[in-house]
Amino acid sequence: MEKPNILFILADDLGWGDVSFHGSPIRTPNIDRLASEGLELEQHYVCPMCTPSRVCLLTGRHPSRFGAHATTPCNPPVLPDGYATLATVLRDHGYDTGIFGKWHLGSAPPYGPNQFGFNSSYGSLAGGVDPYNHRYKRGEFSITWHRNGELVEDTGHVTDLIVKEAQEWIESRDRPWFCYVPFTAVHVPIKPTQSSLDAYQFERFDEDPLKDRSYKKYAAYTSHMDHAIGQLLESLERTCQRENTIIVFSSDNGALNDCPLHKTDLYPGWQEEYPRLGSNGPLRGVKAQLYEGGIRTPTIVNWRSRLPAGTVDHPVHMVDWMPTFTQLTGAEPQDDPRWDGINLWPLLSDAETEPQERDLFWNFRGGTQLGFRRGDWKMTSCLGEGESESKVELFNITNDPYEKKEISADYPILVGELTEAIQKQRQLDDTSNRNLI
Repeated sequence: MEKPNILFILADDLGWGDVSFHGSPIRTPNIDRLASEGLELEQHYVCPMCTPSRVCLLTGRHPSRFGAHATTPCNPPVLPDGYATLATVLRDHGYDTGIFGKWHLGSAPPYGPNQFGFNSSYGSLAGGVDPYNHRYKRGEFSITWHRNGELVEDTGHVTDLIVKEAQEWIESRDRPWFCYVPFTAVHVPIKPTQSSLDAYQFERFDEDPLKDRSYKKYAAYTSHMDHAIGQLLESLERTCQRENTIIVFSSDNGALNDCPLHKTDLYPGWQEEYPRLGSNGPLRGVKAQLYEGGIRTPTIVNWRSRLPAGTVDHPVHMVDWMPTFTQLTGAEPQDDPRWDGINLWPLLSDAETEPQERDLFWNFRGGTQLGFRRGDWKMTSCLGEGESESKVELFNITNDPYEKKEISADYPILVGELTEAIQKQRQLDDTSNRNLI
């Protein structure tokens, strides 16, 4: 079989309820089409914030394996020098590799994507940026826009710049490729193009005029990203690569419901507050929380020639993509990768496959927030600021997917078992901490 191309598209802070195929008033026709013609993963888990989820994707391992700094948004380098990422392994197997968008695994050029397996890179070395001035938060890493590790000054809307660079790269490849497109949309600051905003001019979403204006901008920013995704698909069609390209769309964490001025004003340039943003409905919780709304995101796998349309309603995790892609392409790492993820291909390609039972684990903010899922059961343990004891919550996700009834008091033995399982997982943390190697 010819080696497939891999296009991995990652939205930033897009919530479960922010796509129209989940009932949102936001128009996302291209994402919807990927869903209707592909497989929707209805229980696809990520981490509660950006850096940890990106670690999962590119290493197949939980971010806490690389140290506490990897479990929260991080500008210092995250991975050990020379660590073999998904891009590294695919590159060594003959793939061309490119990233176009947000990196945020080391915001200084010496720790950028070209040092971790990507032949081509463009976008933000740091986190989300202002869509027009391309600046990250004020401070050492504010100037962050780069091409192959060299800081550059470009003009234009960030979404347009990312998709243009990715399209040109895709259309000029002469061998199998892995293209990673982590958009900065829909991360604050929210600044849509005028044309995308005009499309919602006569809509009304909220009786509060400030919230209505804020949500219109969020909707326009999302639809602009959706249009960019359509442009990527058009590049595949134009170059006759669509049938041999596996496409994954996901988001790095759940949405924020709002954002005050003291948060957006961290970015250079004129900024404003956003009293209404995204939605994770009907899931509970938001970005930076371990409730389902913070860690379950809309996710689609689309490979027109190989995968039938449908749904997969079984827990999977962002750590699963590295083992899936490497085993699908035959690009096995030379060293023992110590993956936390599993190969999803049998589950994706055959509806009759019995799902593999496995545990899911979250270590967020250096162990102050811990999560664990085993079968139907999900337990979290969170230590609040100034508190001496962690708050434990237990939910049966199958019976109570919206986490309305906390039942830890009813199952003390189970709580003890899951607590012990979390401690076993924590013994594996820091095993690849660059600061300890």
